[in-house]
Amino acid sequence: MFRKILIANRGEIACRVAATARRMGIRTVAVYSDADADAKHVAACDEAVHVGGSAPKDSYLQWQRILDAARATGAQAVHPGYGFLSENEDFAQACADAGLVFIGPPASAIRAMGLKAESKQLMEKAGVPLVPGYHGADQDPALLQREADRIGYPVLIKASAGGGGKGMRAVARREDFADALASCRREATNSFGDDAVLVEKYVQRPRHIEIQVFGDTLGTVVYLFERDCSVQRRHQKVLEEAPAPGMTEAMRSAMGAAAVSAAQAVGYVGAGTVEFIVEQRDDGRMDFFFMEMNTRLQVEHPVTEAITGLDLVEWQLRVAAGEPLPLRQDELRIHGHAIEARICAENPDNQFLPTTGTLDVYRKPAAEAFARGAVRIDDGVREGDTISPFYDSMVAKLIVHGATREEALARLDAALAETHIVGLQTNVQFLRRVVASPSFAEARLDTALIERERAVLFDQEPLGLPFAAAAAVAHALQAETAAERPGDPFGQRDGWRSHGPMERRFDFEFRGQPAEALLRRERDGTRVLAIAGEEAPLAWTAQPDGALDLRFCNRRSTVRLYAKGPVAHVHTAQGATQIVAIDRLAHAGDTQAEGGRLTAPMPGKVVSFAVQAGDTVTKGQALAVMEAMKMEHTIAAPADGTVAELLYAPGDQVGEGAELLRLDAA
Repeated sequence: MFRKILIANRGEIACRVAATARRMGIRTVAVYSDADADAKHVAACDEAVHVGGSAPKDSYLQWQRILDAARATGAQAVHPGYGFLSENEDFAQACADAGLVFIGPPASAIRAMGLKAESKQLMEKAGVPLVPGYHGADQDPALLQREADRIGYPVLIKASAGGGGKGMRAVARREDFADALASCRREATNSFGDDAVLVEKYVQRPRHIEIQVFGDTLGTVVYLFERDCSVQRRHQKVLEEAPAPGMTEAMRSAMGAAAVSAAQAVGYVGAGTVEFIVEQRDDGRMDFFFMEMNTRLQVEHPVTEAITGLDLVEWQLRVAAGEPLPLRQDELRIHGHAIEARICAENPDNQFLPTTGTLDVYRKPAAEAFARGAVRIDDGVREGDTISPFYDSMVAKLIVHGATREEALARLDAALAETHIVGLQTNVQFLRRVVASPSFAEARLDTALIERERAVLFDQEPLGLPFAAAAAVAHALQAETAAERPGDPFGQRDGWRSHGPMERRFDFEFRGQPAEALLRRERDGTRVLAIAGEEAPLAWTAQPDGALDLRFCNRRSTVRLYAKGPVAHVHTAQGATQIVAIDRLAHAGDTQAEGGRLTAPMPGKVVSFAVQAGDTVTKGQALAVMEAMKMEHTIAAPADGTVAELLYAPGDQVGEGAELLRLDAA
C-alpha cells in the first residue's frame, strides 16, 4: 500500500479522499490555488503545495506543476478526484512516465471512452445498445444539420469530449439548430479544449440510470448496482438515489452485464460509471441505451457506498496498489435506500444562475444523525469561507440512508430543514420542494421532472408575511431584553406605561413589497401583533441554543433567525424565508434606480455580444452571452428598444451587477 499520495483536486472531493487515506494510514499532499490558500481541503491534508493562480487553467489544470509537487513531496501516487484532470489521458500517461501511480484507469481506457463518438462506436462492437444518432468525425455544420434532420427532432447536441452537462443543447426545431450548435461548441471549447460534437435522438420521457463498475489489474470487473440520476437542471444532476425505483432484478442484471462488457472492452481498471438513458414506454417496459462512460469516481458515489456499506475510495487505493477487488460479484448486496442532494450556490428562481459570497452562517444537521449513519455531508467549506466565481457552484453533498425509500425521503427533508446557509443564495429550499413534489415522492422520475413540477417548485413562499414578521419582531424584542440592565428600572424595555397600552411600529420589506406591523402591549403584559390583516397575541420562549419557540396566529414553530444587516433569515421546520427591516429615516431620501440598464446577474466573463450599438431589438431577444462557474448564460432584452452602447468587450471579466450595455426603450 502507498505511504503517501497527492490529491490533484480541491473542495469536497479532496477532503473525501483525504479522510479515507487518513483512516488507512496513508499520508496526503494537497495542492491549492491563490483562491484556495486557506481552504478546508488544504487543512485536511498533511502537506500542501501552491500550484498557481485562482483560475483552474492557472493552477489545477497545470499538470506539470502537480507532477513537480508530487515528486518534491515524495508522493507515490496521484488521486485526481473528479473534474479537472481526472479524465485527462495525457495527465494519466504523464503520471506513469514520471513513475507515479495514477489512481484511476490506464490512459488507454480514458482515451477510448473520453470521446463520446468513438466510445459509442466501440460500444456498438461490444454489443452495448446505443441511441440512434451521428457519431462521425466530420464536423461540418451543414453535415451536422443534415444528420439532425435525418434523425428527426428533437435532437440532442453533445460535446464529444464533454461531461457534467457542459457543451450540451436540446434542439426542438430545425431553425434553432445552428445557434445551438455554435453555443455548444463554444462551451465545449472553454470546458474541454475540443469543440467536436455528436448528435443523437432526444429520448422522450427519459430516465438517467448509471451503473457503478470496478475493475482490478487482474482482469476482474464487477458492478456495484445502479443509481438513478434523472432529476436534473441544465443537464446537471440535482438528486441521485440508489437503488433506482422500479428497477427489476432482470433489468438490473441486464444493465449490469452491459456495463461490465463496456468496461472490459477497454481494459478498465479502478472506479468508473457507465451511464444509460432509459426510455419509458407507455406499456410499462423500459429500454436502455449506452450514453457515456465516466472514467473516474462520480460526485454521487456516496449513495452507492451507503447501500453497499463499502468505501469506494478505499477500493480505488487498493486496486491502484495492485490488490485484487475486495469482493466478488456474488458477494455484493443492496441494503436499504440512499439519496444524495447537491447543495449549490445558485438561484433556482432565476434560471439557476450561480451565486457567490461568504458563508456567514453554515449550520448542518444534528450530530446524532451522523452518528447513526442516517445522514452524511461531504463538503469542502467551513463557516466563513467564500464561494468564488472560479470553481463549480456546489457547496456540499447531503446524503441520507434509510431502510426504505420513504424513510430516506423523510430523513432527507428533515436534514435539509436543519441545513442553514446565510450569506449567499442556495438551492436548499428548492431541494425540499423537489423532495416533497408529487412526481419525486411517488417515484415518477424522468429528466423533465423539474419542468413538469414548476408550479410547486419555483417562486414559492413557505411561511408567509405574518409569521415572518412575527419572527423578526420577536427576535428584535428578545435581543432588547438581553440588553437590559438588571436593577435599573429605567433600563427595562418591557413596554410599561402609566396609562393606556404601548404601541410600536415595525416597517418591513417582504418579497419586494413594503409592509407595516403594529405591536401593542396590553396592561396585563400580553403582546398583540397586527400585520397584513392578521391580529393575534405574540409569544415566544427563548431556547438555550438561541432558537425561539414562537406562537402566533394559532401557529407554533421553533424558529432560528440569523440577522445579516437589515435582512432577517428565518428558518423553521416548515421552510425558510427572508424579511428586511426598514429604517424609515435612513430610507427617506431613496429614489428609484434608473431604467434602461442591463447588468451582469453574476460575476463572470463576457463571451460575446449578439448586437451592436444602434441595433433595434425586441423583448426576449438574445443580447449577450456570459460564462460563469463553467456554464454559459444568455442575457436577453427585457423590452423592445434600441441598443445605445456596449460597455464591455468579449473576454472582459465583470462583477455581479456590472452594466453590460445600455438600452433605450422603444
